[in-house]
Amino acid sequence: MPLTVKSHLRPAERLCHATGALLILSGLVHLVVFAVDGGPWYGPVSWRKPVTFGLSFGATLIAVTWVTSYLRVGARLRTVLLVVFAADCVVEVGGITLQAWRRVPSHLDMETPFDTAVSMTLAVGGGVLVVLLTVFAVASFRHRPMGPTGMALAVRSGFAILLVALASGAAMIARGVVLARTGHQEAAYHSTAPLKPLHGVSLHAVLVLPALAWLLSRTSWSDTVRLRTMEVAVGCYAAAVAGAGVWAVLTY
Repeated sequence: MPLTVKSHLRPAERLCHATGALLILSGLVHLVVFAVDGGPWYGPVSWRKPVTFGLSFGATLIAVTWVTSYLRVGARLRTVLLVVFAADCVVEVGGITLQAWRRVPSHLDMETPFDTAVSMTLAVGGGVLVVLLTVFAVASFRHRPMGPTGMALAVRSGFAILLVALASGAAMIARGVVLARTGHQEAAYHSTAPLKPLHGVSLHAVLVLPALAWLLSRTSWSDTVRLRTMEVAVGCYAAAVAGAGVWAVLTY
């Protein structure tokens, strides 16, 4: 029996949406903390990290929960993957927030045994994210996603571009860990800068492109026009990712 997108939310979906909302709220709260406490916005120790990671992980969790409803995967498998994904998002944002309040770097910090444990937990959590989102990406290409005209293209393109974000994130962590382990701690903190634009731009395609497909489905345009519009949007997004990639290569 073919799977269909349901209008009501399953318990796991409600849990993920609530968790995503709390992560976004955490990011907004820390934006207020930054406004009150001050300090640098950039650098390895700043309130920027709990702000941006809270907002980004929260939005991504909600987006992935919604977008995967268009995938042709078993309900039980999707539930397990989403719950693990939500838990991992909490661990990542929680570790980053903890270190921000301790006034120490969250990533690549090997100064003390505790900081090393936090840093390695975040690295392992990043690996878990890669596995989970790759499973969803593969599922989107194995079977054509459901949904209105253009949604299949949006979902597949969103996940494909998301893989670029995962690859760039893994590259940042790997290079930083090598530098930190070989005694170049300060260089490790700055080594991630060239890849950050590429990581940031490609991370949210899985939200932006399907959201556009959904909005187009609410218009009176013909299916042909909607599909052509989605193709142009995907092309523009891919160009932005390519531009960020060129910047990363030139400044790496």
